Amino acid sequence: MATAPETRRAADAARTAGKRTDKDAGGLVRGLALRWDTAVGVLLVAVFVVGLGSTDGFGSGENLAFALNDIAEVAIIALPMTLLVVAGQVDLSVASMLGLGSALTGALWNAGWAFEAIVPVVLLAGAAGGLLNGWLVTRVGLPSLAVTIGTLALYRGLASVVLGSDAVTDFPRTYADWAVDTTTVPGTFVTYPVLLFAVLTVITAVVLHATGLGRSLFAIGAQEEAAYFAGIRVRRIKLLLFVVTGLFASFAGVLFTLRYGSARADNGLGFEMLVIASVLLGGIDFTGGKGTLFGAVAGVLLIGVLKNLLTLNDVANEVQVIVTGLLLMASVLTPRVIAAVVERRHRRAANARP
Repeated sequence: MATAPETRRAADAARTAGKRTDKDAGGLVRGLALRWDTAVGVLLVAVFVVGLGSTDGFGSGENLAFALNDIAEVAIIALPMTLLVVAGQVDLSVASMLGLGSALTGALWNAGWAFEAIVPVVLLAGAAGGLLNGWLVTRVGLPSLAVTIGTLALYRGLASVVLGSDAVTDFPRTYADWAVDTTTVPGTFVTYPVLLFAVLTVITAVVLHATGLGRSLFAIGAQEEAAYFAGIRVRRIKLLLFVVTGLFASFAGVLFTLRYGSARADNGLGFEMLVIASVLLGGIDFTGGKGTLFGAVAGVLLIGVLKNLLTLNDVANEVQVIVTGLLLMASVLTPRVIAAVVERRHRRAANARP
């Protein structure tokens, strides 16, 4: 059991972590994170400019609407995933929850339910799935990586049980038209799912970077034990994050179903890699405690724009998967290599001083 001085020191450390959010000693990692965010933003602009100059139709309103709408579900799930990773957790079951949400949508529609009644049930199922993940992590004490690998298979299996191998179509045109890339906000090329993502991004950014909850997330990710001694309700906050992530993933399942006009148990297969790649590419540290939402959004957009550009140039899907994997590896390795080099230089400079 911690002594009173140890508790006070831990509490002080947590408060410091919460205030400085994504900084470490000397501001090194903070500077690297910000530079990485900027680098991702610059790379996004560069890819866009290359696309404009090399590919016919890339900059058209129709193609931009398609490119943005094509990553809408990934982008929406990436928002709560960013909060989770900042807090030092991860949820690999999000794509399976998307598939379960799609399967439930199809099964209930087949059963004659009104679509307005289907959506709340699907959202509740997503929140329940997230609650199970969070309970196993916060109450049982299992690591989130192991838990969500298990529920990844569980939720996908449940989707298959709910709907089988069938595909359900013929959803209400009122809702289906709202989700497709041919329906845009009047006077713009922005689709309604993308507009929803923009609104949710603003809300998430405020929560993460301008509230006490956001500071608590950084503190938990930086040093969980210290955050606990500082009075932060660590388990409750992590549980809430998993619930919200499950809710967003199930809602993404509804959007995906409407966009393609087909409910299937295998919808969204492999999306978890795109979500994680987007978040980590944006500079969110997988160990927690560091990063910005701007970086995560830039990562999502970069992957979406690059995928669209490769598709327009008839690059095979297998090659696109390889490119995504390489970006993910680069996003994890590059900041650490840079940090190691800079730290070594600082040590040499310090040792050289008289």
